[in-house]
Amino acid sequence: MRYTGPKMKLCRREALNLFGTEKYDLSQNHRKLLGSSRMQKISDFGLQLRKKQAAKRMYGVTEKQFASYYKKAIKMQWILWENMMRLLELRFDSVVFKSNFARTIMQARQFTWHAHFNVNGQKVNIPSYSIKVGDVIELREKMKESPLYKTLIEEFKEFAKKNKAGTITGAKWLDINPDKLSITVTRLPEKEDFDQTIDIQKIIEFYSK
Repeated sequence: MRYTGPKMKLCRREALNLFGTEKYDLSQNHRKLLGSSRMQKISDFGLQLRKKQAAKRMYGVTEKQFASYYKKAIKMQWILWENMMRLLELRFDSVVFKSNFARTIMQARQFTWHAHFNVNGQKVNIPSYSIKVGDVIELREKMKESPLYKTLIEEFKEFAKKNKAGTITGAKWLDINPDKLSITVTRLPEKEDFDQTIDIQKIIEFYSK
């Protein structure tokens, strides 16, 4: 079941901005106070649980989905933690959010759910759809004229320029085309592309028990 209550409450609980916008940002002092007070009281298991909950909310997935990514990651080649992070990063809604075509992961889920984008020329309306290297996500023609996207397209184009110039991190594995309003996955995301606030090792420890 997805949480539907106040989102700032979740940010305070985890002492993190879970949703990537200034609206949910915590001051440095507030973050330190929340973090230090909890770290003094929390057990190893409790810490693992909190790290898992924080990451789950950052990607906007349910507990069932999150656990399934761990199970899939175990069966894959390469490194377990890297596999799990890639599975999360390559979700359809996550790629849309990472490319700045949505302001929050919740908004990206809504956009993908309502089929605002094509994947390789085909309409896809599954937020959890797994994007692969070489896949092209493009805003559908009818959405390009929608008032909903007027400001978002401007923000997307500005983000594309910064990404090409290398002045931002986290989206270097994406070719963001401001003219075609498209996103191409050029490679698998690497460690430096992942959100560094996610403690994936603690999450793996939680599920491995």
